[in-house]
Amino acid sequence: MHKLLFHCLAGGSLLVSGAAVQAQTVSGAAAVKPAPAPAPAKAPAVDAPATVSVTAERPTGRIDRQVYDVKSDVGSTNGTAADALNNVPSVAVDPDGSVSLRGSSNVQILIDGKPSAMLQGDSRGATLNAMAADDIESVEVINNPGAQFGNEAGGGPILNLVMRRNRKPGGFATVNANAGIAGRYNSSVSGTYNEGPWGYQGGINVRHDGRNSVGEVSRERLDRGTGAFAPSSQSSTSNGLNDSLGLHGTVNYNLNTNDTLAASVSYNGRSNDQRSLDRYINGDSTGSTIGDYVRSTVRNGDSRNYSWGGRYDHKGELPGETLKIDLRVSSSTNESDSDYANAYAIAPVNAFDSRARQHSETGNRIVDFSGDYERPLAGGTAKLGYKVADNKSSFDTLYTDINPASLAETVNPMRSNRFEMDERTIALYGSYQMRLNERWGALAGLRAEYTDLNVRQITGGVEAGNNYLNYIPSLFATYKVNDESNLRFSYAHRIRRPNAGDLNPYVVYRDEFNVSAGNPKLKPTQTDSFEIGYETKIAGLESSLRAYHRRDTDAIVDYRYFISDNVLLTTRQNGEGSHSSGLEFSVSGKLTPSLTLNTSGNLARSQQTSSDDLGNLSTRTANALSGRARLNYQVNADNQLQLALQMQGKMLSGQGYRSPNNTLNMSWRHTVTPQLSLVMNVTDVFSTNKMETVINSASLRETSTRRFDGRMIYVGLSYRLGGATTAAKEGEREPRFGPPGGRGPGGPGPGGEGPG
Repeated sequence: MHKLLFHCLAGGSLLVSGAAVQAQTVSGAAAVKPAPAPAPAKAPAVDAPATVSVTAERPTGRIDRQVYDVKSDVGSTNGTAADALNNVPSVAVDPDGSVSLRGSSNVQILIDGKPSAMLQGDSRGATLNAMAADDIESVEVINNPGAQFGNEAGGGPILNLVMRRNRKPGGFATVNANAGIAGRYNSSVSGTYNEGPWGYQGGINVRHDGRNSVGEVSRERLDRGTGAFAPSSQSSTSNGLNDSLGLHGTVNYNLNTNDTLAASVSYNGRSNDQRSLDRYINGDSTGSTIGDYVRSTVRNGDSRNYSWGGRYDHKGELPGETLKIDLRVSSSTNESDSDYANAYAIAPVNAFDSRARQHSETGNRIVDFSGDYERPLAGGTAKLGYKVADNKSSFDTLYTDINPASLAETVNPMRSNRFEMDERTIALYGSYQMRLNERWGALAGLRAEYTDLNVRQITGGVEAGNNYLNYIPSLFATYKVNDESNLRFSYAHRIRRPNAGDLNPYVVYRDEFNVSAGNPKLKPTQTDSFEIGYETKIAGLESSLRAYHRRDTDAIVDYRYFISDNVLLTTRQNGEGSHSSGLEFSVSGKLTPSLTLNTSGNLARSQQTSSDDLGNLSTRTANALSGRARLNYQVNADNQLQLALQMQGKMLSGQGYRSPNNTLNMSWRHTVTPQLSLVMNVTDVFSTNKMETVINSASLRETSTRRFDGRMIYVGLSYRLGGATTAAKEGEREPRFGPPGGRGPGGPGPGGEGPG
């Protein structure tokens, strides 16, 4: 295996270099701006703002993305970032924090246009379930990322979390306190203060919650000797609420009318404690029980995430001329200690010692230094940008068997390993946007991206590396049909590189029946994606329809096979290929003065072709309808009710599929005073949420079901310091206090979007 790892990396077969084509983006006010118009009549039609009132989940169409307003969501004061994402069309977030978009789990999540270590790998789920939804301004869905965005962290579609910022003079603050069932609670304080050249913004949140779960696995393994199937089963319960603490702060300073400095810092810590019981029953092909035992697990650990950054913004002499330089540093560390004890009713052959311990530590550190310069040129807008990034990942697992009599611990080398990866990226990109005529607008760009990769399998004493250069051109177009309708076209070619966990060949034991390992022979996935969208108004409602097609070559998929009678290994392989197509729609607006509708849907057809451990090629096809439907009803001046139905369709996964799933959530807000509101959230009203996967291959039949705590109820208070203002009544929730005069920071802080 070590020779194979070295050969694949040093020989260049691990990651394939070559040209890549992807689509350049325009992020409206945050990225590439429309070309400055010499006269009002010549204003470009590329990024005309949508004329729709601010409501929960307000979609805004831009040339390369859809933007969804989540800050006015009724339940945001006691929800999490995972809850906010679950309200975005075509996005699904499982209770454990796994994210998918249009049925694909290959999703990048950025914060203000930048990658963050806390949203990669094992940290992502915990971070999304700890981050307060009230800190998020909007969510940008970028299905076809352009040349502005690199191919790191998966290279797939992007969900960009735009954090809340306020630069109005004076001060604003909000205090939220919420209590839930079974001892759960959360609280947060956030505020801003702007006066003269200075601006301050920050917040703190604490949370004590989690999801207990129960699971059932029914599995049949082909006995190649007899041709019959041998059954086995696993039933499990998992309990444990975790504590989290989050801090964030930003300082802005205007040097003068054209130059702004900003600095930011944040911290997020979360405990990782859990108690679980798993019962394993093994059978043979004759139907006899050959193993029956219970494993208890006590897990303790912590997750620590840090980030800091600085930014310089300069406004040039020409209209629209800007220079932005941004540095971000983020790190994530996850540690856990698990103690195992087995109680045997029927001990299987070659049973391990009844006691064992495992220490696991994963780390990730990202340094991202980027900048871009934008100016008007020859009737259009030109933009140049650069990026220098370093991404370090590490995995360290130590497994020891414990003698039940002497309590002596012995290292198990088959279950222990240490692995490190260092990936450096240097990128340059340029774009040019112009209006072709009164109806057509276009944007062209080119990105050059150099990557240098080094891996160290410390346990085996093997080190290897690879480097390659990609050229990434891009093109977008938009056509103005009339004053209320636009057509948008996009094409992107993306590369999904295997991450550190995908490549590490050492086996990691999840439990007695299930283990996982990476595959050093993986090649990157090549993805071609096409999309055409139409936006208009129907009966006063903002409406859009998007048709898309995505084709993956060498798709990285899960591949499972047995390494012993009852131990199933999950690894990765390059499948023969996959593709998906679909129609996505959204409709939003006021049905009546008191009733607001936000609805969306995705009718998709997907297909995957892969092989099983017997060498048989199989093609699976899934037709799925997913959707969101949200109704906001203003009962009277003091009461607002919201109902949200989420429907997730069938989704292909490795050698099987994920079953459909539906949930209904409800929120209610009561205005006690102009400053004080009472909020109640009920998640999964009918307790229907579950995760079910089904595999039916030539050698494996398996149904795995996991159910989490069903109906969750939170009740809380939200207090807005300073009293309600006119702006607050119109949708800006933060009231104002402090001196009415003064000038807030003139430029965006480090939260502003920049090159990816």
